[in-house]
Amino acid sequence: MEEITGSREILEERYGLAMERIRAIPQEAYSRQEFKAYFDKMAEFLLLLDDTKSFLEKDGLKNASLEELQKRNFELYADVLPEHYEESYANPACAVKLLGEEYGRLLGGLYFMLRQLISAVYEGRLEDITVETELFLEIYTAFVYAEAAGGGLPGADEIRDILYWHVSDNADREEERMIRNMVSAENRFCVDIVMNSDLSDVRYLYGYGKYVSKNELETARYLASLSEETIATMADTYTEGYRMGFEVAGKDLSKKKTAGIFFHIGFERMIRRAIENLAKLGLKPVIRLGALDGGTINRQYGYDHKDDNGLFLDRRFVNRSLEASHAGFEKYREEARLYAGPAVVETFGEADFDPVNKPEAIKLDEEQNKILVEYRNKYRDMMKNYIIEEERSFTIIAFPVPEVGPVFRELFDETIRLNTLDYMLYRKVQQTIIDVLDTADYCEIKGCGDNRTDLKVNLWKLKNPEKETIFENCVADVNIPVGEVFTSPVLEGTNGTLHVTRVFLDGLEYRDLCLTFEDGMIRDYTCKNFSDETENKNFVKENVLLRHETLPLGEFAIGTNTTAYVMARRLGVEAKLPILIAEKTGPHFAVGDTCYMRAEDVKVYNPDGKEIVARENSRSARRKEDPSEAYFNCHTDITIPYDELGELAAVRKDGSRILIIKNGRFVLPGTEALNEAFEG
Repeated sequence: MEEITGSREILEERYGLAMERIRAIPQEAYSRQEFKAYFDKMAEFLLLLDDTKSFLEKDGLKNASLEELQKRNFELYADVLPEHYEESYANPACAVKLLGEEYGRLLGGLYFMLRQLISAVYEGRLEDITVETELFLEIYTAFVYAEAAGGGLPGADEIRDILYWHVSDNADREEERMIRNMVSAENRFCVDIVMNSDLSDVRYLYGYGKYVSKNELETARYLASLSEETIATMADTYTEGYRMGFEVAGKDLSKKKTAGIFFHIGFERMIRRAIENLAKLGLKPVIRLGALDGGTINRQYGYDHKDDNGLFLDRRFVNRSLEASHAGFEKYREEARLYAGPAVVETFGEADFDPVNKPEAIKLDEEQNKILVEYRNKYRDMMKNYIIEEERSFTIIAFPVPEVGPVFRELFDETIRLNTLDYMLYRKVQQTIIDVLDTADYCEIKGCGDNRTDLKVNLWKLKNPEKETIFENCVADVNIPVGEVFTSPVLEGTNGTLHVTRVFLDGLEYRDLCLTFEDGMIRDYTCKNFSDETENKNFVKENVLLRHETLPLGEFAIGTNTTAYVMARRLGVEAKLPILIAEKTGPHFAVGDTCYMRAEDVKVYNPDGKEIVARENSRSARRKEDPSEAYFNCHTDITIPYDELGELAAVRKDGSRILIIKNGRFVLPGTEALNEAFEG
């Protein structure tokens, strides 16, 4: 239930007055027809939301037919779907063309904010609906008054200030709601849909207010067709991985009371079983509507608006946001302490996305980039004081969606098989690799064919090999499926080029991604997505470096899941694999923080009892003096697939080399079982 700062009656009155005013807008005269068309369109959208609000209050979800629900869902999202987006005010190119550069960006940003109200309407967040509707009216009134005063337009700075102070003034409420929904099981909106719906009737999908595409419908129908045994296997693997994450790390799960659940709508049958499993562990589910993935509306739409905070991002606003976050965490201090961490169900197989960099879209300037990085660091530092890194864990598992194409059902079955591979077999083989790596001074990785990788990764030096190890033997707990050994490399002495001909990271494709390292830090970077080199560099900086000037090589790993690699090649879905699986299909390198970020002082052990001592590097070691210099709050894995790998060798201090992989095959004695997948 939403928390309302004013009485319900007052909010209802304010909302009613606002809607009365909005209903009048299409009938009102305004001389500038380009702006008249914009405000009429916004009024039309807000009236559709009002109609939806009434529909929900009258139990429309229970009584409407599937066709009626689909029609309403389409109408809510039609304006930003690809077939209509070119003529939408949500498209910066269109907004700027019709309204001019300054007003187009400002009013296009306003429309993006208003479209977020769809979720608020479905959750019944009356206060959010009211204040955002009043924001629209405030801006409309500024235009009306300017015309009445002399036929001109309000200043762009006036409109920007209205947006700025609206976001700033509402920061307390927004941050509190976000933190409450992150750590508290109080909001049961999504949980009730999962646990109380008839999951054999796909009408339930429309209860979230998310866009429902063919993808979600087919996913729900496919899961409804699976046996209870298969659903149990999926859910049990997921929740057991979560439990094991605590056990392996020596963390006490019994101290926790809530677990965050993240999933793509359509997977409710699995999630229901998972919630029942978590209840047996003493955990209540926390599911945030904003964190659920719905149908892909239009990825270009999201990409166009990713920097909309540039309208108001400055140091004053950041300080205001941090104050609001601190107040929110203080209010939910106890809930944050009892929060066990996220349990994530990822999906893969969505259509490729090749983003277009539009000059009309809002972009952060250099100072704003710096401010945003600083804000993220300070927010993460604050959060760790409430959600203690040393006491929390997580798990991630992934499944395909029907959008992947005709191979969907076979791929889904194969993914279940991947997620349940022989734990002990991989543990033994990976220990064989670790035993060799523990004797190495550094590793050499070289590409083959079109892959230009030529990289030396310096390794931690063991002081007590009998009790210590460099690499973690990662089987199937927090990262499902099995299949990697990883370490935090020594930055100094780590030099060379990392190159992949094609890779997908967070849904974005990179062609010929190339990173150059000097003493473990990125010195140069580029790709070949665009014809202009500046665009290529900006694309990598924004989306791989996440606006940092440089990042360290935070992780070096060797993926051992040849079964996943062969399966992906056979079904032609290599480019569709999520990083969770792709990172297991070859050596991979993470830029950003180490896997032990903010938990470096917590001792971690491999199944053989040896302590993993390579938990920090020279950057994260700065945490004791200045945490802002130690962490980057990002971690992006980049994998070289086996077919692009010429050689991976462990090199000892005496110069002797032990080959682990040669021409894409494991050649280290004791790892032969990994090659069986290639021969099947």
